[in-house]
Amino acid sequence: MDMLWNGWGDPAKAAPLPENVTGLLRDLLGVRPRTTAPLALTDLDLPATPADPAALGALADAVGGPEHVRTDAESRIRHTRGKSTPDLLRLRAGDLADVPHAVVLPGTHEQVLAVLRVCAAHRLAVVPFGGGTSVVGGLAPEQREFVALDLRRMNGLLDLDPVSRTAVLQPGLRGPEAEALLAERGFTLGHFPQSYEWATVGGFAAARSSGQASAGYGRFDEMVLGLTLATPEGTIETGRAPRSAAGPDLRQLFLGSEGAFGVITSVTVRVRPLPEQRVYEAWRFASFAEGTAALRRLAQDGPRPTVLRLSDETETLIGLAQPDRIGAASDQGCLAVTGYEGTEEDVALRRERAAAVLRESGGTFAGAEPGERWAHGRYSAPYLRDALLDAGAFAETLETAAFWSRIPELYAAVRAALTDTLTGAGTPPLVMCHVSHVYENGASLYFTVVSAQGEDPVAHWTPAKHAANEAILAAGGTISHHHGVGTDHRDWYVREAGPLAVDALRAVKHRLDPDGVLNPGVLLPAD
Repeated sequence: MDMLWNGWGDPAKAAPLPENVTGLLRDLLGVRPRTTAPLALTDLDLPATPADPAALGALADAVGGPEHVRTDAESRIRHTRGKSTPDLLRLRAGDLADVPHAVVLPGTHEQVLAVLRVCAAHRLAVVPFGGGTSVVGGLAPEQREFVALDLRRMNGLLDLDPVSRTAVLQPGLRGPEAEALLAERGFTLGHFPQSYEWATVGGFAAARSSGQASAGYGRFDEMVLGLTLATPEGTIETGRAPRSAAGPDLRQLFLGSEGAFGVITSVTVRVRPLPEQRVYEAWRFASFAEGTAALRRLAQDGPRPTVLRLSDETETLIGLAQPDRIGAASDQGCLAVTGYEGTEEDVALRRERAAAVLRESGGTFAGAEPGERWAHGRYSAPYLRDALLDAGAFAETLETAAFWSRIPELYAAVRAALTDTLTGAGTPPLVMCHVSHVYENGASLYFTVVSAQGEDPVAHWTPAKHAANEAILAAGGTISHHHGVGTDHRDWYVREAGPLAVDALRAVKHRLDPDGVLNPGVLLPAD
């Protein structure tokens, strides 16, 4: 099944906002319903592909036949941009400026290599495409002819080593497919980001994804023990052992490289036995500061739950901590969700010890029901975003991370930047936040912004996003914790990394991609 072309996920799961939420948006933010009917896929005016017929023929030869090279309008539109709110608003308005000239579907590593050689020879840019879930402009390269390299045919479990507890996965596997294949053999990857239902293994690696159970299983880049990379100049394989002192770890160079250095064609990952038990529950804190201090204690001194997250006062009040309760507006304080996975004995012991820490830190046990509701709706927020857009609201997210000592300043600075900029543009926002991932030394903050769309919602959002990016760097945060760099964060990533580091990365790209065909303008400015 393909994802909804102008929104998120399974079209059958799309649902309008409840009337109480529509009324809340109208009264609180001045949101007004849309006055024009949405465009249908058939309404979009897409010119015929201008790609060189010789190039298309060579691509067909590279991937085993013309049936694996698509130039029809629907295929190309479905591979246009990602799923950020500006991406969707532009697509809904009929803006097809970033449409690929063709969609190419290789089936093997060797075919990927062949495609890259053809594209280099014909000066066609290549954008690797997994689930299409990028929200930072990762699928919209600098303006030039390009093909979308859809990896869906490469969707197998190539190997499982139960002794070492490792698995070799192909990049086109979606999250649920990977989990199902591993579960048949008694294992789990344990990687469950909000995009889990649609994002792919290759995308997890290329963007340094972090799942909602990262407190227990770790980030995806921590799970990767080795990978295979296809480049226009040949193949790179990394990861001979779980750890090595044989020079710099090249895995870390390609993890997070977002298709700018090469195409990931397989990953070797650490897997764990399927848990006997999963338990989710919730705690309440009087303030975000008090709850953050409690999470820091667990992250630093343990016991660390598998899932550990905390919503601020606004997010808790609105009900976003439990997506199926949006608009309830009855919960006070801050809601924390804790989850435990493992053997029954291990779960019981960690729950008991964590409960003692949370009570000592001012927490009040809220029972299992809020935690179970969160787990039930953990992948539904993007559907809610689409319903908000349909109702005339603007909704977008951004995230960052910092060391614990900087979290209060970072939280305040980003909220102020978003509120001041959007209010000044005539669309005062509702800004919500939660701690989404914790570490011994710091945490990630995930912000959700809702406002009226106004006359030009993208024009309203762009300066607010820039102001938030400036606030993040000024407050000591990183420009992205898990969404990636893409084109949206590129200029701030260059500043965060520094000119010498950027020059070093450019040198790597020039060696691996001398013709500059790999996702130009993503991660690094195009030459």
